Amino acid sequence: MSLRAELESFFDGAEGRRVVIVGIGSLIRHDDIVGLKVVELLEGKLPENVLLLSAETVPESYTGAIRDFKPTHVLLIDAANFNGEPGEGRIISPKMIVNVSVSTHSLPLHVLIDYLKKSICENVVLIGIRGVNIDLGGGMSPGVEEGATRIADLLLDLLLQ
Repeated sequence: MSLRAELESFFDGAEGRRVVIVGIGSLIRHDDIVGLKVVELLEGKLPENVLLLSAETVPESYTGAIRDFKPTHVLLIDAANFNGEPGEGRIISPKMIVNVSVSTHSLPLHVLIDYLKKSICENVVLIGIRGVNIDLGGGMSPGVEEGATRIADLLLDLLLQ
């Protein structure tokens, strides 16, 4: 199933939909910034029922803001390492990241996702964007930057309907 189809299914039938999009990543690690870049590309373009958060490497620090918004859907966006093309986006199951120990984040994302689902809203997904380089340094790989733009455009299309 394509990312578009999965997100259409995720957002389907949500009367009174309130969406939080959380960009996750490190400002000092090349492609790890991709989640933050997607949020930056969306800023000022979405309606009031969408809250954008740039959580950097501490998304757990934003659970209060997420709760206060009373979302029906939470979408986390982060760099991911999977077999795919640079910049490709996929829905990543929490089961796929349970045993992942290498991360730029202080709290494992599967723990955060579980917490959000149990205490704030059931509709929580993680979009992983295939990165190439998360070494220290600035600037994203060209394919990853293009992927950020494609995913921002997809979200604009789906959330402005």
